[in-house]
Amino acid sequence: MQIVLYEPEIPPNTGNVARLCAATGVTLNLIEPLGFKLEDRYLKRAGLDYWPNVRLNVWPDWRTFAETSGAGGAGGRLVFTSAKASEKSAAVHHFAFEPDDFLVFGPETRGLPQDILALSPYRVRIPMLEGRVRSINLSTSAGIVLYAALARANLMETWT
Repeated sequence: MQIVLYEPEIPPNTGNVARLCAATGVTLNLIEPLGFKLEDRYLKRAGLDYWPNVRLNVWPDWRTFAETSGAGGAGGRLVFTSAKASEKSAAVHHFAFEPDDFLVFGPETRGLPQDILALSPYRVRIPMLEGRVRSINLSTSAGIVLYAALARANLMETWT
């Protein structure tokens, strides 16, 4: 299981996701351009002193990521998340996650572009009460989706 942040914009969100990855042993993939520098103090602060425990890959663009990481091919499925609920999106608690899935999250202000979404039929959404908010914060969403995925793929059985 891996997390992919496509063109993340807000340093503390990415720092929180990095901390989540450190806690779960999940690789974090960042697809450039980033809305910040990796040396950003807010990014580092959100990740605290857990950065040495983060398996981090930074990719210059989507094409390089897709060609090199194995995502979407033999290396694992691309599972896209979207606040834009549709008939193509399964509720996260009903989706049949697999251990090698790449969980892909889009930029905070605009989400994943249609050309990226067209690359995989696998999509999940986090159910929310209608009419209250447009979306849930990126780092919160990553935590919800990752833990649901790990549980559904039976990858937490030995955790304390």
